[in-house]
Amino acid sequence: MSVKIELVTEEDYQEIYQFEMRNKKFFETILPPRPAGYQRYDTFLVIMNNLLEEQSNGDYYMYIIRGENGEFIGRINLQMVISGNLKTAEIGYRMDFNKQGKGHAGHAVKLVLQEAFQKYGVSKVTAGTSIDNIGSQKVLEKNGFIKIGEEKKVLKINNEWVDGILYKKVHSDMASG
Repeated sequence: MSVKIELVTEEDYQEIYQFEMRNKKFFETILPPRPAGYQRYDTFLVIMNNLLEEQSNGDYYMYIIRGENGEFIGRINLQMVISGNLKTAEIGYRMDFNKQGKGHAGHAVKLVLQEAFQKYGVSKVTAGTSIDNIGSQKVLEKNGFIKIGEEKKVLKINNEWVDGILYKKVHSDMASG
């Protein structure tokens, strides 16, 4: 099993939109919903163009996850946080419903961590997940993330506030993960 990651470009918008619409119902069972109007292609384009501008500024990096045959199987993002001389990032990802549990997300997280630490000079990457998203917790832990805390009622999923778990991985952990 191999996956690769590619930085998002404008040419990827239609494919990303199809992925998001195909998986919308599934995503809303495990993640907060997308912003109002996201399902409308014109609104989606505005959001993506804003994110692509953030990417060109080095504030946000969006990647497509592709499977062995080049098929679109997910998305993974890095939101950069710069405080003084300290550069950290928050990671987030979404996998196609039909590709869950096959190791693709874990491999993609590993690749993006390499980008974060080696290419972007990040010292720490953080992640958060709902307390019920066991699959995501396993992906993070297999990639060397350590649990650093829990937050009560931090995510709104299916119109209910749910608890979350916070994780981190620091650059010096790369040798072990």
